[in-house]
Amino acid sequence: MTSPNQEKQPSENTKFIRRVIEQEMKVAYVTYAMSVIVGRALPDVRDGLKPVHRRILYSMYDLGMFHTKPFKKSARIVGEVLGKYHPHGDTAVYDSLVRMAQDFSLRYPLIKGQGNFGSIDGDNAAAMRYTEAKLSKIAEEMLRDIDKNTVEFKENFDGTLKEPVILPTVIPNLLVNGSSGIAVGMATSIPPHNLTEIAGAITALIDNPSLSVEELSSLVPGPDFPTGGEVVCGSGLLHAYSKGKGKVTIKSVSHVEGEKIIVTEIPYMVNKEELIQQIADLVNEKKIIGIRNINDESDREGIRIVIELRRDVDPHVILNQLYQFSRLKVSFGITLLALVNNEPRLLGLRDLLQHHIEHRKTIITRRTEYELAQARARVHILEGLLVALNDIDRVIAGIRRSRTVDDARIFLTTTYSLSEEQAKAILDLRLQKLASLEQEKIKEEHADLLQKIQYYLELLGSVQKILALIKEEMMEIKNAYGDERRSRIIPGEDDDFDMEELIEDEQVVVTITNSGYVKRMPLVTYKTQKRGGKGIRAAGMKEEDFVEKIFTCSTHDYLLFFTNNGQVYWLKVYRIPEANRESKGKHIANVIEMQGSEKITAVIAVRDFTEGYLFMATQKGTVKKTGLLEFAHPRRGGIRAINLEEGDTLVNVRFTNGNQEIILATKEGQANRFNEEDVRPVGRAAYGVRGIKLDGDDEVIGMLAAEEGMEILTLTRDGYGKRTPVSEYRLCNRGGKGVANIKITDKNGPVQAAMLVNGSEDLMLISKQGIGIRMKCSEISTIGRATQGVRVMRLNEGDQLAAAAIIAVDEEGERNGEEVGSSPS
Repeated sequence: MTSPNQEKQPSENTKFIRRVIEQEMKVAYVTYAMSVIVGRALPDVRDGLKPVHRRILYSMYDLGMFHTKPFKKSARIVGEVLGKYHPHGDTAVYDSLVRMAQDFSLRYPLIKGQGNFGSIDGDNAAAMRYTEAKLSKIAEEMLRDIDKNTVEFKENFDGTLKEPVILPTVIPNLLVNGSSGIAVGMATSIPPHNLTEIAGAITALIDNPSLSVEELSSLVPGPDFPTGGEVVCGSGLLHAYSKGKGKVTIKSVSHVEGEKIIVTEIPYMVNKEELIQQIADLVNEKKIIGIRNINDESDREGIRIVIELRRDVDPHVILNQLYQFSRLKVSFGITLLALVNNEPRLLGLRDLLQHHIEHRKTIITRRTEYELAQARARVHILEGLLVALNDIDRVIAGIRRSRTVDDARIFLTTTYSLSEEQAKAILDLRLQKLASLEQEKIKEEHADLLQKIQYYLELLGSVQKILALIKEEMMEIKNAYGDERRSRIIPGEDDDFDMEELIEDEQVVVTITNSGYVKRMPLVTYKTQKRGGKGIRAAGMKEEDFVEKIFTCSTHDYLLFFTNNGQVYWLKVYRIPEANRESKGKHIANVIEMQGSEKITAVIAVRDFTEGYLFMATQKGTVKKTGLLEFAHPRRGGIRAINLEEGDTLVNVRFTNGNQEIILATKEGQANRFNEEDVRPVGRAAYGVRGIKLDGDDEVIGMLAAEEGMEILTLTRDGYGKRTPVSEYRLCNRGGKGVANIKITDKNGPVQAAMLVNGSEDLMLISKQGIGIRMKCSEISTIGRATQGVRVMRLNEGDQLAAAAIIAVDEEGERNGEEVGSSPS
């Protein structure tokens, strides 16, 4: 007998699985997170419902609780949902039911309630045993045709019943009623909209699938909240409609009557009682002086908050103070996040409309296929009846001679070549159908069904006819349920709105290929490898394309794109499309408005334009220095950065402080170090001066800002490189030949890149075939100037080094990356 304190030993058959606890926690947490995202928190893009709402509506449909039928107790509905489809707490189900019945929560309530269903003051609904409910008329449009095989059904939690995976809604519910929910690591906040406007936008998008977001925004000018209010719509709303994330401001509707401020509409989701208490607290705390009394005169007709003022104050000043300090004006953050194929996706307005159109195409197709099958089955039966009616005397005689029903069925199937179903229908035929009028009805039904079958076949064979039917049904919904806007749209910008509030400030890697494709990726995409490693694929592209520029920066930086002909363009980093490692990105022509023959040669990341200079170098050795402030406001089509001589191109641009030492590195291994002060500042449109004297076909490939204690990292075309202390490069005159930088041989090839390092950074290399490697600079040998270097990247046969960049993050986490031949901001 085992004592209570003795540990129970595992049996011989017990099997243990050894697993790293971090990995097990990661897998378990991801599983839990996806369960919350898919099963509870986020709506499906097709019907705009979460599982609990879908189950409530389907249960009420199953109970026959239509808008024309009597109310039933809410407890009956909750029990039905819990027992059949949703094995969770009854509070969660009842709270969801209550919200769908509140006209101040949903723009178009899906449930009609009887009893106390709460109030805008925050009062809770009565217990479920006291309230009654039934489906609203518009909710029945979400369940229309569900019995015609329009949607998939799945087993419920215990496998005894079937429940719909989605509802075949005609209503674009996700947009008209909105949704909110907090999942694991993500949240959705979709505002309600006006059904008339959304129906119009869907119709317009069907007519013209290439409509832009701006054009759709003219049809859907903004959200339409059930509590009304004034909605300030500007770039925040346009960003939400285009990118899926944005912001609008909701203001209460107020007016002044003598010495009173009357509030008749309050912002969406603002508790009226708490709002009044907040205003009272502001008065007590002396933040707002001049209010002597607040009365709530709201009734069934609507909201009416009366704020009485002292005679010696300006009502409009008090009203502005209330907007500033109280919830009479609030910001509504928009996040258009929904499930698409059970995956959370951030969508724009056009995406949401298009998903509804695609959903309706699927529903109409499946409904038509069902109705076609039903019509064909009925025609088959009618054709058998018509055969019998055309020879009724012989049919009756044959049936009378038959001893059993089976004999009669055999007589009919063999004599008239009928199917079993047709023979059964004839045997079930009532004598009253033999009347001439009844026979005519059968013939008319047969002819009518043949026309319907022809219509169904034409509908299934034409996408355009399906789209026309979607438009027709949408217009029916618009005419039946559409109404006027409740929220008034006010064009303009919220003073507190900042687009960058929506963009996370994070480190990113930006790459530009030789063909001009640009993209950004999180810096953590790349992992550190050892020197000589093969690396990972950094970009997916055509065989003839390769990555030419790569650099690190912050999403909140400004990017100055300098081109080979001396133009400069201005762009925020977060406006560059984000993509994965194997995506080729988006062409630069779709991001900035360059001329057709231009090519990006340098990119500078800048936070502000108040101090410093931009130092430029050309392929023929010309240099130029211009104040950074002159580049603060480029035009949309770019501005001139430097005037070039015929045949020359801009090679590189660097940010400097005005008194640094410049090093120009050439393809044939020369380097000239000179003082920046030898180059005086000039305007943007000026020509430069000679920076280095070149021999033969030599050309400048890089420009550095020298610092004592630093090293020059030189990389060659065939994957060789070395570090050499800056101190070994003596100071020369501007315009001189300079000194040797690296020994060029057939083994290492000409110089491809030169940059300034201290040895602690990470180095990123990318080849022309798109292979990228990240390694420590300290693993590259420090040797003298007149050497050929060591192998730093093992290249495939026929491959060459295309681009390189230094990635360095200081102790405080600030960005300190640099592009080949350009400077950090």
